[in-house]
Amino acid sequence: MRPAVGAPVRRCTACDSWEYGGAPGCPRCAALVDDIVEEAWREFLAGEFGTPAHEDERIIAEMVAQEPDRYDWRVVDAALDRLTCDDCGSRLGRGPVGCAPCDLAHGFRYAAIETDRPGVPPGNEHAIRVNVSVVRRPYGISAPELLGRRMFLPFLLAGALPTTRQAQRMAALAKRGATERDLAALMDAASGETGADGHGSR
Repeated sequence: MRPAVGAPVRRCTACDSWEYGGAPGCPRCAALVDDIVEEAWREFLAGEFGTPAHEDERIIAEMVAQEPDRYDWRVVDAALDRLTCDDCGSRLGRGPVGCAPCDLAHGFRYAAIETDRPGVPPGNEHAIRVNVSVVRRPYGISAPELLGRRMFLPFLLAGALPTTRQAQRMAALAKRGATERDLAALMDAASGETGADGHGSR
């Protein structure tokens, strides 16, 4: 389940990163990230179609994928997960960079609706959307960028939004070879939570 705005950031019991932030390497964190889109898909189906048959669910997914600008980004991502790329055999939009159908679907997914939750800074939902996309399709993403985005994701989900200066500093440190432990300490200091609630540096 997606964390509520203001919820405390917690450690993953499987990898000791912050929950969600261990993806894609940690199976538990990856499953939590996947459930962000799956939860929205379940709610969408229940609200619009009840309990459709499996074959009907695929038809619904195709409909959503054809008009991504009409649906929430999580619904669009979940719809693409239910479609298979004819070229590479991956979930549509999640295949390797260079697969033409996946690259096209991946680009179109950003046309979907992004609605900020009450109580978050403007742009929080877009930041979540981008970071979830990167974590779920890391092909072609440099290791430093992936590290920075997955480290920010738990805080974004809790309703935070880093300043441009904070994001640039994190990116610069990652490019210079900072480890997850280094960035965790920086995030703790920036959030004012160092040593509290189990969020100390690693």
